[in-house]
Amino acid sequence: MGGGSQAKDHPWEYLLAAACAASINYPLWRASAIGQSGFRVSAVSVAGFGKIPPSISTYLHAFAPPYKGMLATILGMTWARAAIFWGSDCGKEILHSIGMPNVFATISPPLLVSTGVQCLNQPLVRSSITLQNPESKMPNIRASVKYIYGNHGLRGLWHGLTAGILKTVPKYCTAVVVKDYMELMLPKGDLSSPTYASDQLWRSAYKSATAGLAGAALTNPLDVIRNEMFKTNESLTKTVRSLHTEMGYSYMHRGMGKNMLAVAIPVSCTIFFTDAFIQISNNRQLGREEGLLQE
Repeated sequence: MGGGSQAKDHPWEYLLAAACAASINYPLWRASAIGQSGFRVSAVSVAGFGKIPPSISTYLHAFAPPYKGMLATILGMTWARAAIFWGSDCGKEILHSIGMPNVFATISPPLLVSTGVQCLNQPLVRSSITLQNPESKMPNIRASVKYIYGNHGLRGLWHGLTAGILKTVPKYCTAVVVKDYMELMLPKGDLSSPTYASDQLWRSAYKSATAGLAGAALTNPLDVIRNEMFKTNESLTKTVRSLHTEMGYSYMHRGMGKNMLAVAIPVSCTIFFTDAFIQISNNRQLGREEGLLQE
């Protein structure tokens, strides 16, 4: 990311970009968590419109207070995405510097980093999704963690980890590979052009949107399985069997629309904001260097 800048020089830009993306995405994430978990949202009536369809009611509920677990969820999303994208880009640079093949250098960092991040973040992921059940009386993440631990023990906090890894790792590997491919294929832009800065932002927008959509489209079935495991506390194989018995293969696209928004938008925003913040940082550095030369 960042038009040729080295990722190791810009950790704060990655972190700030991930924080912005997580903050923007929180209500959409709530809607996706509710939809994919099969949680029931009470029908909403609006004067002049009558009863709102359940698909719209889910979004109304997601955007409305109380925002239970919001701060912990945003912080969890922030460090996780920042670590994955920064670690992937840094890892690629390091592996390239020691002569590793491009395919290995591109795939192995997001594979390893996203797996580690998912393992560390799993208790927060499970407790935050459990908290989004509209029927839940738990007020915050701490209460959700205590509830899971009290009913299912320490292992319960990591329940669904396999499905989480199967969902998260391919998503980020896909997003990173597509991002890097688009970085190579899209025109670089003319440095002498008066619109160079905006051209670079548009270039980043195309790259980030493609990467986000590709990652989201791949992982919806695994999102459904993971969230169902959180709800029922059943094993992976039993959950898949139950979903197939109840819904056939249609379970694979349950909550697809909400998931495309909840996954594609934060991934795309993280990539785009990172490029934008690095561009701003590089421009400031260039301005300082030109000022010193003039002195």
